[in-house]
Amino acid sequence: MSSLLYDAQGPRAKRRNVLFTAVFVAALAALVWWVYTSLDDKGQLEWSLWKPFFTGTEAWSTYIWPGLQNTLKAAALAMVIALPLGAVLGIARLSDHVWIRVPASVVVEFFRAIPVLVLMIFGVALYAKYTNISSDDRPLYAVVTGLVLYNAAVLAEIVRAGILALPKGQAEAAVAIGLRKNQVMRLVLLPQSVTAMLPAIVSQLVVIVKDTALGGAVLTFPELLSSANTMIGYYGNTIASFTVVAVIFIAVNFSLTSFASWLEGRLRRGKKSTGAVLGADAVAELAAPGDHEDLQKAN
Repeated sequence: MSSLLYDAQGPRAKRRNVLFTAVFVAALAALVWWVYTSLDDKGQLEWSLWKPFFTGTEAWSTYIWPGLQNTLKAAALAMVIALPLGAVLGIARLSDHVWIRVPASVVVEFFRAIPVLVLMIFGVALYAKYTNISSDDRPLYAVVTGLVLYNAAVLAEIVRAGILALPKGQAEAAVAIGLRKNQVMRLVLLPQSVTAMLPAIVSQLVVIVKDTALGGAVLTFPELLSSANTMIGYYGNTIASFTVVAVIFIAVNFSLTSFASWLEGRLRRGKKSTGAVLGADAVAELAAPGDHEDLQKAN
């Protein structure tokens, strides 16, 4: 039996796939065993190195939780600012007016071409020279500034691509019924393109969360990874600390992507329609009880 996409596998193909699966599982098991034995030989699996994370709260309250708070704070501020700014820049690049489209394109291409770490370093220098922001708060401002400028430029391209991906007939039909261009964009194009853009937008939000670590590595911003380095100096458990931090990053980003998947599914279900044409009797049944008699008289 075959499908529209591929033919059904024969006996030889099935045996070959089973063999490939067995080889892959064996290789993966060998890799896991090699990692385990290497860590065990180096003494990295001793209970004393992992004990701070499972007994007591000192490691969590002193190092991990404050660092996680700073990571989430910087990421949340960058998301809140970069999302609307990226949407505005993306829409501006589609403007019919040259004096709007060209400057927006220059801004997007400029900040998209500069590494986010360079933007953070410039931010620290600018805040130190031209503002009265304290040295303690300066790293946070610089990290958020760098993340906003870079990711807003990337999000602008996502928004522009999502809108251009829609069929031209959508905008033409809206114009035909008398909608102005801003109404077409706000009421027709953006609502339809959001669902298509959502996976790419969430991927960029995950990048924002991870890029906060650049501020800790260079700007002494006390985020999660920077706190782990301090914790390693106190407990001397490099592998254990980085493993815990990696698991926390995975949990945060997985929660973000899971929420986005749920939201995308909800939006898609909300846009589904049977497309059936209702007759007069069906409309009468759906109408309010007080309007049922009026519909019957009209028929």
